Amino acid sequence: MAAPRPQYGRTFGIFVILLAALAVWTWFPNTDHAPRLGLDLRGGTQVTLTPRPGSGAVTDAQMLQAVDIIRQRVNGLGVAEADVTTQGSGANAAIVVSVPGVSEQGIAETLKQTAKLEFRPVVQEDITGAVTDTSTAAPKDQGWQQASSAAALADAYKGIDCSKSANRQGGFVSDDTKFLVTCSRDGSLKYLLEPAFIQGTNVTNATAGIPQSGTSWQVDLTFDSAGAKKLSDASTQMYVKPTPQNQFAIVLDGVVFSSPYFKEPILGGSAQITGSFTQQQATDLANVLKYGALPVTLDIAEVTSLSPTLGNDQLNAGLLAGAIGLVLVLLYVLLYYRGLGLVAVASLAVAAALLYMFVVVLGRSLGFTLTLAGVTGAIVAIGITADSFIVYFERIRDEIRDGRSLRAAVDAGWVRARRTILAADFVTGLAAAVLYFISIGSVRGFAFTLGLTTMIDVAVAFMFTRPLVGELARTKFFSNGNKLSGVNPASLGVVSAEGMGA
Repeated sequence: MAAPRPQYGRTFGIFVILLAALAVWTWFPNTDHAPRLGLDLRGGTQVTLTPRPGSGAVTDAQMLQAVDIIRQRVNGLGVAEADVTTQGSGANAAIVVSVPGVSEQGIAETLKQTAKLEFRPVVQEDITGAVTDTSTAAPKDQGWQQASSAAALADAYKGIDCSKSANRQGGFVSDDTKFLVTCSRDGSLKYLLEPAFIQGTNVTNATAGIPQSGTSWQVDLTFDSAGAKKLSDASTQMYVKPTPQNQFAIVLDGVVFSSPYFKEPILGGSAQITGSFTQQQATDLANVLKYGALPVTLDIAEVTSLSPTLGNDQLNAGLLAGAIGLVLVLLYVLLYYRGLGLVAVASLAVAAALLYMFVVVLGRSLGFTLTLAGVTGAIVAIGITADSFIVYFERIRDEIRDGRSLRAAVDAGWVRARRTILAADFVTGLAAAVLYFISIGSVRGFAFTLGLTTMIDVAVAFMFTRPLVGELARTKFFSNGNKLSGVNPASLGVVSAEGMGA
């Protein structure tokens, strides 16, 4: 019994459907079809912040805490590839913030605001479920977070989606005299909160520790005289209320970090926040309480508009080099493989289209930003993709030299070639993954793009190149061994070629 004929058409059809679906996702109904570009290609703004003179001794720990708070504020802008770093130490320390695609005025106004810490009574608290969305795009209007009427509050609380990372990133400074609808920073809870009864400026100290009679970590707080009075009044009123009205939310820049409850009135100006804290959780919460309003006063020393000119020059040079390399590859495969070379050209075009669409979609949904390093990774992938074609085509030609017909050579050559293709792509993908997780900065962009193109290479080889060669092997041009087909037996050194058909 003859072996069943491979279903080339089915595999190719599935690939076309997936390609069409990705194209629809890329171009419809969105109007933005361009990749998100990084600071080196798009330009942006760089802001240098320095400690205000006379603010006292500045420690490295204070500067690092300030960096964490500012990074959260910048992330609230919804930008990707933002860079917040420190330079120098002590009194000579500075924080440098580089943000792509944001105007000088916009980023300067954001950084002028001091991170705002509030204690707010909880009106309502509900579990939102698992966090599924990781989009970094900020909502166009965050005014819904502070509604002015009971009906508007109810609608805002019902409609808030805490699975959206934009709603749990922070960077939104609320009006402490109004109600607030917001999320916990992990997105697992949503809250309706009353106006604030204590500000972060009322907290004089916060430390993480383990009490002598306990085993769990807790946070110890002390307040100034005004804060102690407010805490006493609020705790006296709230501790007798049912859950969650006996809770208060610790809110930093509009996002809830913790929501402990009052066990009893707190009259002495000192309080403890207890719970199932790990050391890291307790330390993080203590830092938020202690440094929520920034641990040191910062002034904007310089605001610079970054031009993408240098990046564009490098990009143009890189694209020129990539184009020259691509043309040489195409000339080689066309001259050496002739008809089969057209398959390589088509496969490279499909791979390029897939890469472009994935970059656009990932930029829109996950905030992936294309940098010059990422472009380099894509150019390097040209050679990796070309290797897959060469391995397969050479296997086919070897099978023909062994006396097999073209159809048999196509099938047998694929069985032998696919192991080599998968092994090579696995090694490249593994190298990209390791590089991505151990590196920082633009190198991660190179690694991500290299890994993405490697996966695209596997998909194109298995679902496009292989079916296309299989179908072409059934045509007279290839099966009869035309001299321009690239699989002519005489050209391959076969002494006797009585027929190429099955």
